[in-house]
Amino acid sequence: MNPIYLAAAEESSDKNPLIPEPYDIFWSAVCLLVIGFAFYKYVIPRLTKVLDERTEKIEGGIAKAEIVQAEAQATLQQYQEQLAEARLEAARIREEARTQGQTILAQMRTDAQAEADRIVAAGHSQLEAQRQQIVTELRSELGRTAVDLAEKIIGQSVADEAKQAASIDRFLQELDANAGIGVGR
Repeated sequence: MNPIYLAAAEESSDKNPLIPEPYDIFWSAVCLLVIGFAFYKYVIPRLTKVLDERTEKIEGGIAKAEIVQAEAQATLQQYQEQLAEARLEAARIREEARTQGQTILAQMRTDAQAEADRIVAAGHSQLEAQRQQIVTELRSELGRTAVDLAEKIIGQSVADEAKQAASIDRFLQELDANAGIGVGR
């Protein structure tokens, strides 16, 4: 075997291969401190800044969401109040319309009754006028018939109009008295 390998084998047999040499530990510690310092100086502030920004955004978003939710709740409440007011207004308008309808119906009934009464009164007055006209026509017709009958019974002419009118009136009065019919009825 080679003498170099033997010398290395003798040296290495005294030491534990898992424990590093002190210079390796020193330089590793120096590298670790430099990397730690750079990490602490540059990376951690940026990471903290990014995390703080994200926290602010999240908290701002939550605050905005709470504000929007409060506004939405206020808008909903206002909408519900307006809806309740509109319902009350609609009920009031319906009640007014119902009252006006009843008033109009009552007025129409009153007007219709007045018109019916007027028509009935006009009918009665027209009937009374026709009755008077018929009674007058019947009197004159009855008077002529009575004069004709009297002329036939007496056999002579009753030419005097005053006597004729008096005879007709007397005859009609007797007829009314016997029949029980009044002239004014």
